[in-house]
Amino acid sequence: MLVRDRFALDGCAWAPIKTGRRGFTLLELAVVLLIIGLVMAIAMPRFGAFQSAELRSESRRLAARSHSLYEEAGAQKVLMRLNVDLNRSTYFVTRLDPLSARPSFSLEKGPAGGIVTMPNDVRFRDVWVEGAGLFRSGIVGFEFYPSGTADAAVIHLRDRNGEVMTVGIDPFSGTASIFRGDLNPGAFHRQMRR
Repeated sequence: MLVRDRFALDGCAWAPIKTGRRGFTLLELAVVLLIIGLVMAIAMPRFGAFQSAELRSESRRLAARSHSLYEEAGAQKVLMRLNVDLNRSTYFVTRLDPLSARPSFSLEKGPAGGIVTMPNDVRFRDVWVEGAGLFRSGIVGFEFYPSGTADAAVIHLRDRNGEVMTVGIDPFSGTASIFRGDLNPGAFHRQMRR
């Protein structure tokens, strides 16, 4: 026997009538919110670790670029300059050939060329260059000389959580060292002597 208030004739077949139940129950919503909360509790610490890894990665990339410029300046007998744009969180390389007819800095076109843009969560905080001082805005350049020396420099990078990494350039070896935390130039040089 068919119950006529539960079914209606739709064409040739019998189809169920919609009873008017809409939306979710309070229990269903609570379960969904609980699941979302658990996923967030698991994912957020890992996301913070990802940002910290990104800061370390950018620090290593900058240090590697600095050391390669030191090597290239000595090998090619040219003056290399690493230019840091503190306002845009980018950096780029220029070179000066001292033996050219009209020496002037020009953008590097080799493997070290191009503008490097930091990820959105990593920024330059400041740059200190020996003999020039501390800079928090503008474009700051420090040089790598053909004689095998470099300008002493301390660069601070930070992520959006406020974590800071210090990249320092040793003027005599061209070594770029990375330290977790905020080291001022004096503390950086003490760390380098250890």
